[in-house]
Amino acid sequence: FQIFKLAHLQIFKLMNEKPAFIEKQYLGREFIPITIRLVLAMFCFAAYTFNFFTNAQDKADILALVGFAIIIISIIMGFLLHFRTRIQSKSILLDGLWTTRLIKIDLNSIVKVEKGQYSRYLLNNPVYNLHTKGSIRFFAAGNDALYLTDRDGLVYVIGSQHANEFLRAIQDEMRK
Repeated sequence: FQIFKLAHLQIFKLMNEKPAFIEKQYLGREFIPITIRLVLAMFCFAAYTFNFFTNAQDKADILALVGFAIIIISIIMGFLLHFRTRIQSKSILLDGLWTTRLIKIDLNSIVKVEKGQYSRYLLNNPVYNLHTKGSIRFFAAGNDALYLTDRDGLVYVIGSQHANEFLRAIQDEMRK
């Protein structure tokens, strides 16, 4: 019971403290995937128009339905939070969608912080807590990322749309 009480007090303390940095990254707000979905919807509507004038209206209705479904899904994805990044009380807190766990990176264990490009590829999949090749990746959108190296040599790659402000907030928090 005592352990539960201490953990509860620590969580309550974290909740009352104001974060030094907050960034929310959404699934459906990246430019290239939005463009791909809208081009697919345009092809559905073009095929609908072509089939409408060739008297194949029963097949054309399905194409119109698919086109509208693609647009509605794109709008909904624009409001789906992929993950939220907070810097608070000498730690970085990352929490994501419904089934993801809260990740806490202690800034006292970080030995090096660098800003860099997330990937050299044009298209990158959104990831949360992806363990690969000695690194743990968090990414939703943007081109920049922060590379945090801890004492054990593990690299945290956190994608950010506001990488300069994120880097400054981490450096300020580490100086405290």
